[in-house]
Amino acid sequence: MPRYYSQDHEWIDVDGDTGTVGITDYAQGQLGDITFVELPAAGSNQGKGDAACVVDSVKAASDVYAPVGGEVTEANAALEGEPELVNTDPEGAGWLFKLTLADAGELDELMDKAAYDAFVAGL
Repeated sequence: MPRYYSQDHEWIDVDGDTGTVGITDYAQGQLGDITFVELPAAGSNQGKGDAACVVDSVKAASDVYAPVGGEVTEANAALEGEPELVNTDPEGAGWLFKLTLADAGELDELMDKAAYDAFVAGL
């Protein structure tokens, strides 16, 4: 399953026409302890770059942007009771939402792991 990264520190795993979205380990480290996650509703449409959900931490509330456009099919219900999963496993069990890709060509504008790591190193 290929994984792509955005400059806004989101990742997306793609399996067919379904993408699973979360924030990177770098992003959760910058946010600090996550206290609440406002997830998008299933059935909502997100455009590439739209603020899809909000992650609240002890430091601030931060928007999470859709790395590609599509229709949300599922939100990670586990985060309602355990928002700290975004801290402890941001690129695994702490995923945020799944969507059906509207245009797979938008993935071409994202980075692979090596490019993302180089991007973060330059920050």
